[in-house]
Amino acid sequence: MAVSITGHCREKISRHRRNHSQHILKDVIPPLEQLMVEKEGYLQKAKIADGGKKLRKNWSTSWIVLSSRKIEFYKESKQQALSNMKTGHKPESVDLCGAHIEWAKEKSSRKNVFQITTVSGNEFLLQSDIDFIILDWFHAIKNAIDRLPKDSSCPSRNLELFKIQRSSSTELLSHYDSDIKEQKPEHRKSLMFRLHHSASDTSDKNRVKSRLKKFITRRPSLKTLQEKGLIKDQIFGSHLHKVCERENSTVPWFVKQCIEAVEKRGLDVDGIYRVSGNLATIQKLRFIVNQEEKLNLDDSQWEDIHVVTGALKMFFRELPEPLFPYSFFERFVEAIKKQDNNTRIEAVKCLVQKLPPPNRDTMKVLFGHLTKIVAKASKNLMSTQSLGIVFGPTLLRAENETGNMAIHMVYQNQIAELMLSEYSKIFSSEED
Repeated sequence: MAVSITGHCREKISRHRRNHSQHILKDVIPPLEQLMVEKEGYLQKAKIADGGKKLRKNWSTSWIVLSSRKIEFYKESKQQALSNMKTGHKPESVDLCGAHIEWAKEKSSRKNVFQITTVSGNEFLLQSDIDFIILDWFHAIKNAIDRLPKDSSCPSRNLELFKIQRSSSTELLSHYDSDIKEQKPEHRKSLMFRLHHSASDTSDKNRVKSRLKKFITRRPSLKTLQEKGLIKDQIFGSHLHKVCERENSTVPWFVKQCIEAVEKRGLDVDGIYRVSGNLATIQKLRFIVNQEEKLNLDDSQWEDIHVVTGALKMFFRELPEPLFPYSFFERFVEAIKKQDNNTRIEAVKCLVQKLPPPNRDTMKVLFGHLTKIVAKASKNLMSTQSLGIVFGPTLLRAENETGNMAIHMVYQNQIAELMLSEYSKIFSSEED
């Protein structure tokens, strides 16, 4: 009988530990949606409070990565940051669960400043001089916060409580030492079991780390999932040439639809392409396009033309390789540096003709459309320079941002402006 009871106890303890280990794994491994990057890019950042303690405001440029549940701040470009992470440098992470976001004009003399306040008492200011960029970021972060629970059901909070509750065996022994001596034998056994259970925490955590590592390394690649049909080929986030191959064209159908809608009802709209549309509605449009659902941009839900222009900009922004391919970036920069205007135009024209057909033809359609926007500048207030500022960084960027970002931005804008102002000359050989 004693043997039977002992075996039963062992089975019970083993089951308890297994369940406990699974509970830890559930708390420590975040859901896949937590790991998804929703937005990333450069902003000015200042941390003004840490745990409720006020800090001196010190602005710095940060590469910011927004995922479903948190924001990470990197001190340098994304590629350098990822390299540094391998050597032990980790980005500053901000938990968005229960956080609050608001515009903060009174907190800085700079324009376009908003503040994020976390439940732990940390406060951050984020800023950009470019209106549509900061508006995109504000709405993206606000939407992320609004999707998260407002109470203690946040996984991050549960994990903190979990850590607090799990004291070391030494602390427990000190706390319960006098109680053990005074307890009845059956109560004493219960306390000893709890102490022994706590002592196994380290090994539990090690097992969790091992399983997490295996989980990450064994995840199938995006290509594998696409080949198995588990993930459909999408419009947003796909390479331009792949989208065109699937559609058997050299200009994506979605790009042509957006341009048609804008030219039908948006040429006279003040701030067209500069003003941001509602991000939630833009994301809804993005989802419909990616799911290959029937799209009618004349539908009343897309009546705000800024939603259409926002979706078009997002399409180009999310291309894995920009419309101006990485391999052409330095060559376009060298061309725009030329002093003589005719030489500059000829150099850019020559490069455009060397581009792959999907890039060249999409570029021709897009910039041809933007020249119609400029032609209405007296009404929409969008000059060649304004459109260059909006589209330069979206269409043209270096593969590795190792140089001076500000200098790159100047060239990006200048190239986009030249493509607009000298459109007829640059694409003259393409004209019918």
